[in-house]
Amino acid sequence: MRIVAASIAACLMLGQPASADRAEEAFVAGDFLEAAQIAEAEGGAANYARAARCLLADIVVSGALNEGRLKTAETLARQSLDLDPQHPEARLQLAIALSLLSRDMSVREALDSGNASTARDLVESVIEDEPGNVYAHGFLAVWHVEVVRRGGSLGSAFMKASMADAFAHYRAAIATGESDASLHWQFARALAAHDAQKYAAEISILLERAATDRSPTALSDRMQARAAAFGDYIESHTRRDVERYARSLL
Repeated sequence: MRIVAASIAACLMLGQPASADRAEEAFVAGDFLEAAQIAEAEGGAANYARAARCLLADIVVSGALNEGRLKTAETLARQSLDLDPQHPEARLQLAIALSLLSRDMSVREALDSGNASTARDLVESVIEDEPGNVYAHGFLAVWHVEVVRRGGSLGSAFMKASMADAFAHYRAAIATGESDASLHWQFARALAAHDAQKYAAEISILLERAATDRSPTALSDRMQARAAAFGDYIESHTRRDVERYARSLL
């Protein structure tokens, strides 16, 4: 399934090795590749997970999949989990990497790969440990919409996905008080890709929330700009055009 997570934006600073400040400063400034290099060089579970997060952020901001970078992010997340199998951010970043790897697969290929179910299980395990994890809820909000869209009624039933659960996870995410432009934008994009007419009111609210976000990061700024551009696109295009365009975006 094509499952793109809002949790790409996660800044879970678990542990504070000596160079963590430099890595995070680079991340906040939007220098994602530099941040990844700093974190990976420092080593350790927290830094490998952080490096994976930075590479995935770079992919999303670029708007195009880079298979080599994506595979590196997957490897880093797995290295983090080898060191600490319960590391929350590593589980999140591995889920995101697997989801992006499934983006261009057919429904059958995605099911056969097991990526969709593995990603869901990883993030659900994070929520079991951290019920208030905003990015885990944001990821699952988008996951449920994407599986419903791609899988239809049969696939949704098989994968235990539903729109009710999608909205429940989004509400849980914003209830934490830690939501940002990326979270609102990604859920709006997923809804628009699924049914731009049926969810027009919800999409409008989500884009407005993204527009008013004040998170002080380059990533949030770029997602905010993407949401604003999408809102303008909606105004002058048909429902089918909007849905096709939303499916092409990260």
